[in-house]
Amino acid sequence: MSERKAVESWLTDMDGVLVHEGQPVPGAPEFIGRLRTSGKPFLVLTNNSMYTARDLQARLARMGFDVPETAIWTSALATAQFLDDQRPGGTAYVIGEAGLTTALHAIGYVLSNQEPDYVVLGETRTYSFEAITTAIRLVNDGARFIATNPDPTGPSNEGALPACGSVAALISKATGVEPYFIGKPNPMMMRSALNAIAAHSETTAMIGDRMDTDVLCGLEAGLQTILVLTGISTRAEVERYPYRPSRVVDSVADLIADLIAEV
Repeated sequence: MSERKAVESWLTDMDGVLVHEGQPVPGAPEFIGRLRTSGKPFLVLTNNSMYTARDLQARLARMGFDVPETAIWTSALATAQFLDDQRPGGTAYVIGEAGLTTALHAIGYVLSNQEPDYVVLGETRTYSFEAITTAIRLVNDGARFIATNPDPTGPSNEGALPACGSVAALISKATGVEPYFIGKPNPMMMRSALNAIAAHSETTAMIGDRMDTDVLCGLEAGLQTILVLTGISTRAEVERYPYRPSRVVDSVADLIADLIAEV
């Protein structure tokens, strides 16, 4: 294998990498601080489309992270960028929260249930049977079906919640139409993030806690991939996959020394 180029830009997942069960991963705020000091471009990524970048910036700030709003990239922002590229100034029927609707308004989309160009499904804690029924009818009538991410469940204090992937499956079962998922593991999410910071895949590393989304997505986008063991995937699980990350480390705290060496 050819030697990889030095890392000039960083992408990192949020939950399971920087934050775990509502608390900062030990060393993670210091890692972000060192990234900022280094001056290297970076983005914090999340498949969750519920929140705006400003919401997430405030959440991270409360936990001691100094992350600019412009350094946060969500599946909602990636979805909006995709729609703006595909069909500028279009219309969409949206099931989701402020993170998604704000992103679509920002690109000039009109939200409508009257013959929309797209049905866009995102995350919400209050999926409505009425809204899902409307989505099914609009897809049957010819609206293109987009979903922000394929995650089947999301966490809550009471246990698992149905998430975008599960509701998308319901709509697909009723219509026979599969959605186009924008978020991880679609490399579209990585490429849109790279474009947002004018980074090149050959000199960018992706840090994640899941082999089946973060590592796969980074690999397919041509990035170096670093698996941390503070989230979902374990070291033993790595051997079960037909692909491997570039590195496996215990946590992002182990990467601080790399950034110090690069300065």
